Amino acid sequence: MDGKIVLVAGFLLSGCTGLYMPMDPAPLPQMQPADQPGQPTMTPDQAVATFVQVIERVEPLAERLCLERTRGINCDIEIVVDGRPNQPPNAFQTVDRAGRPIVGFTVALIADARNADEIAFVMGHEAAHHIAGHIPRRAETAQTSAILASVLAQASGAGPEAVRAATSFGAEVGSRRYSKDFELEADALGAEIAFLAGFDPVRGAQFFSRLPDPGDQFLGSHPPNAQRQAVVAQTVASLR
Repeated sequence: MDGKIVLVAGFLLSGCTGLYMPMDPAPLPQMQPADQPGQPTMTPDQAVATFVQVIERVEPLAERLCLERTRGINCDIEIVVDGRPNQPPNAFQTVDRAGRPIVGFTVALIADARNADEIAFVMGHEAAHHIAGHIPRRAETAQTSAILASVLAQASGAGPEAVRAATSFGAEVGSRRYSKDFELEADALGAEIAFLAGFDPVRGAQFFSRLPDPGDQFLGSHPPNAQRQAVVAQTVASLR
C-alpha cells in the first residue's frame, strides 16, 4: 500500500498500464443532490481532508483483509479520483490490465458525503467487490449463460442472427442474475471493513436514503435500499 491517491480524467491512469478494463460490478446509482434540509454538508476543504483521512485508515485495513481472505490476487488497492466536474456522485471498483484493483470516486461523491462514515462505508463496499471476486464471478456467469442461450437457440433451429441475439441476451441476463447478491455481499463485507477501521457503517449507510430506491426490479442491478441498510445493521450487530 503506497497511500497514494491518483487524480484521473477520462479514466486514464497516469503512470499505470493504460485504460481501465470496461467491466465493473455495477456502480452505485446516481445520488440525488445534497440539498436536503437539516442535513448540512461539509465545506469543500473539509470534504477533501475527510476523504484523505478516511482513505489512510480504510485502505490498509481492506488490503490486509484481502491478503488474509484470498489467494493469488493482487491486494494492492489503488485509490483514484475522477476529477471531471460533470460526473455525478459515484464510486466504482475495477482492475487495470495488470490485475491491480482500482477503487474510484468522483469528485461529486466526495463533495456529497455528509460525514467520514459515509466515505468509509463506500470505500469498504467497493474494496469488498474485489475481495469477493465479483468481477470474475460476474464474467463467468455471463459467459456460461451466453453459451447456454446460444446452444438452445441453435437447437430450436434459429438462424445466425437470432442465435447472436440470444447469445447477447443470455450474457446480459447472466451478468445481472447475481448482481443483487453481489451488492448485498459487498455491503456486508464493506460494513465489516469500515467497522474494523473504526467507523460507523450504520451511519455511513444512511447515504442510501439519498439514492433513488431501485425497488425489487426483475434483473435489477441493485437491491432495495432498505434491504441494504438492514444487511449493514445486521453485520454491525454481529461484529459487536
